[in-house]
Amino acid sequence: MKKPISLIQPEHILFDRRAVAAHRRRAAALNWPRHRFLFDEVASRLAERLLDINHSFKIALDLGGRDGLLARHLTAMKKSEWILRTDLSAAMQGTAKAPFVVADEEFLPFKPNSFDLVGSVLNLHWTNDLPGALSQIAKILKPDGLFLGALFGIESLKELRACLLDAESEVMGGASPRVSPFTEVRDAGALLQRAGLALPVTDMDVITLKYPHPFALMQELRGMGEANALQARQKTFTSRRVLMRTAELYIERYADNDGRIPATFQIIYMTGWSPHESQQKPLAPGSGRTSLSDYLES
Repeated sequence: MKKPISLIQPEHILFDRRAVAAHRRRAAALNWPRHRFLFDEVASRLAERLLDINHSFKIALDLGGRDGLLARHLTAMKKSEWILRTDLSAAMQGTAKAPFVVADEEFLPFKPNSFDLVGSVLNLHWTNDLPGALSQIAKILKPDGLFLGALFGIESLKELRACLLDAESEVMGGASPRVSPFTEVRDAGALLQRAGLALPVTDMDVITLKYPHPFALMQELRGMGEANALQARQKTFTSRRVLMRTAELYIERYADNDGRIPATFQIIYMTGWSPHESQQKPLAPGSGRTSLSDYLES
């Protein structure tokens, strides 16, 4: 199948998608199950949104879900009859029984109105055009279909970002791009509406993980497949002096009484529905039956 021509302008390409795929392959080879805790936890919290929805979804898509992060919950909850899993890397197929295809979130290969539910767990932050990716998702949803998404928020890895920036500036006299720009909570609902999804709901929580040392966190990020994939990233290995100074600053600023360091992950949850005539609609301007004068003193 011929790959669609990209509509993303070169100056808007933030991420090297080949690097993202390579990081997934490496994560699969580095014992992904050992490093998947955060993703499993977020998938569980995202799936909990379905408990309040008295609705089943016949055909579901676990989009970019590694080895089936959301698919396992949908199966356990009996919320879907048939689930398709995708990932950018074939190495993430794993041993789960649900069908699997390699798919790029920037060029979804599915027909319009194909799925009753599309879920994405900590994946879309690597797309160069997030509004465009959400629009594609909206198009492949059937009417009254549901999108469930979880994204890293802007506060994620704030400790590591600050220490890396200060260490590299101090040692090298300047800093190169190292940490992916993340989505802000206040933008999430607008992104869903812009994509054409109705009844948008967004919320946020913070998950703080503790590590024995900053290098343990860095190793975990590699094991997660979340290493730097910025197009403008430094292509050579980071200086040992920069890494050591980063670790020193991290410990000085953030270590607890036991010497463990925190890593903050802000998670933004998004839900939106493909429009359908049965859904609630806002009242038209001027259609309200209550007058403000009823509540004002004369």
